[in-house]
Amino acid sequence: MMFKLGLTGSIGMGKTTTARMFVEEGCVLWDADAAVHRLYAAGGAAVGPMKSAFPEVIRENAVSRELLRELIAQKPETLKDIEAIVHPLVARDRSEFLQQASADIAVLDIPLLFETGGEKMMDAVVCVSVPSDVQERRVLERGTMSSEAFQRIRAKQMPNAEKCALSDYVIVTDTVEHARKQVQDVVQQIRKKLRNA
Repeated sequence: MMFKLGLTGSIGMGKTTTARMFVEEGCVLWDADAAVHRLYAAGGAAVGPMKSAFPEVIRENAVSRELLRELIAQKPETLKDIEAIVHPLVARDRSEFLQQASADIAVLDIPLLFETGGEKMMDAVVCVSVPSDVQERRVLERGTMSSEAFQRIRAKQMPNAEKCALSDYVIVTDTVEHARKQVQDVVQQIRKKLRNA
């Protein structure tokens, strides 16, 4: 039996680093953002349907994320139509991944797990977390986003405290060593459950 562990957390919380730690512990990883990138890339499964619905976002036979962001900013109502195209394709990508995976634990990295109801498909959920001032500092240190843009993104996401309360496990990513120790503990607990199942 494969254990499906949902991994979530808001921007700047250390989710990518934590996901790699689970892989180091022998888990397999499916990344929702990476799946969307594959679907939008030239020849990706989303290109055809998106071209039919929104030809203005296609560049070089791929979906341009930049043009897509501009479209959503100008016409917010298009987001529902875009999601209606993309979400089923992402779900299919995840399902195919799970059918082919052979590890005992599959970690499914889904930033908007709770917002999209994805937690219902998981055996457990782990949320990564740091205090909000650390989160903001990390995001701004990347140099790719203004403080205003960060605040806008954070306002759209479910509050961190709520995500943590809904999760089975919370990993505090204040230091790499502390995060790794917590990842190892979570993996041990799950493997113990699987042995006793």
